[in-house]
Amino acid sequence: MKKIVLTMLLVFLAVFAFTSCSKDDAGSVTVTEAAPVVETAEKAEVAEETKDVPETFHIGIVTGTVSQSEDDLRGAEQLIKEYGSVDEGGMIQHLTYPDNFMEEQETTISVIAGLADDPLMKAVIVNQAVPGTTEAFRRIKEVRPDILCIAGEAHEDPGVIASAADLVCNNDFVSRGYLIIHTAHELGCDTFVHISFPRHLAMETMARRRAIMMAACEELGMTFVDISAPDPTSDVGIAGAQQYILENTKNWIEEYGENTAFFCTNDAHTEPLLSQLMEYGGYFIEADLPSPLMGYPGALGIDVSDVAGDFPAILARVEDAVAERGGAGRFGTWAFSYGYTVSAGLGTHAINVIEGKSEITDRDDIMSAYAKYSPGAEWGGSNYVNVDTGVGLRNYFLTYQDTYIMGKGYMHVTDLEVPEKYFTLK
Repeated sequence: MKKIVLTMLLVFLAVFAFTSCSKDDAGSVTVTEAAPVVETAEKAEVAEETKDVPETFHIGIVTGTVSQSEDDLRGAEQLIKEYGSVDEGGMIQHLTYPDNFMEEQETTISVIAGLADDPLMKAVIVNQAVPGTTEAFRRIKEVRPDILCIAGEAHEDPGVIASAADLVCNNDFVSRGYLIIHTAHELGCDTFVHISFPRHLAMETMARRRAIMMAACEELGMTFVDISAPDPTSDVGIAGAQQYILENTKNWIEEYGENTAFFCTNDAHTEPLLSQLMEYGGYFIEADLPSPLMGYPGALGIDVSDVAGDFPAILARVEDAVAERGGAGRFGTWAFSYGYTVSAGLGTHAINVIEGKSEITDRDDIMSAYAKYSPGAEWGGSNYVNVDTGVGLRNYFLTYQDTYIMGKGYMHVTDLEVPEKYFTLK
């Protein structure tokens, strides 16, 4: 009986093999039933990618307040507009850290890390990622390793924040160090004034950018001037820091001349600097974190609330006001807010990653999310590379947008090649 069953089984297999395969003229065997196997593999791959995607999840975003970093906050509000607030059954939980974050670092850490208490939380974004963010991310990962930790415009050294974050995205301090000076030179400036303070210059990103700016000035025959201003997070506060700029800008222009370009490393210094340059002369290529909203509405006394979120309309209104004040050809920005784009873009990127549509460190995926909030703008950038070791960080990206000079248009800096030597300066 066993022999009969075995014989029948062998006959069945032989018939199956014959009907499943055919020989071509060369005698090779082609498996005609291969297509369903590939389809099954593709379905299995998709299932593997999507099996852990939660039906409902939350995204946390922490920014500064209106007084310190309004554009970052407005980007978070855009996410709420699109995806809804957690308080109202939506996806986005937005919090702010203290203005005096250097003195209240533990509070900042607690605000960020506390988002991990939400069982539906799947990503935490901090923009700007001020000191304390690394420790907050470490605390999050200790209890919730499933939460994506993303830093926008990190203040802590690249190697430090990159050790705790899944993704870090900063402005390209290397390329911009050269490109801002190159643009100033193209506009006819002979002097460049760099306004900062010790806390900022202790940061690798800002210290390296300053060194590159100095070297570019020397190469292009321009004078580089260092000015130390009060830190808005110090005892003088934002008001005291801004008053210093208001009281001294006129004297700086008288000393260095109207063909001087000014740059400040702090957002709070920007508005008073712009207001004085409008009054007394001088150039302003772009802000540390550029935006048509960065300092311009306050300095020009214009209201753009009716076109909130519409950056082409905001830029047009700012440009008209600059021209009316005689500033055409002297004042610049990025056409779309950097802080706004980073907050909204990284939030959208996090959602895409969680839903299986994007990879966390894929540059094209990141820039696609940025492009959603900066349609038509050209972007450049690269991965961060440690200047001492030459080793790049796969999860740390540097980006910059084309410079727009009011009354002149785009300067096409994204088409320029930054000389290789500037990437090794520190």
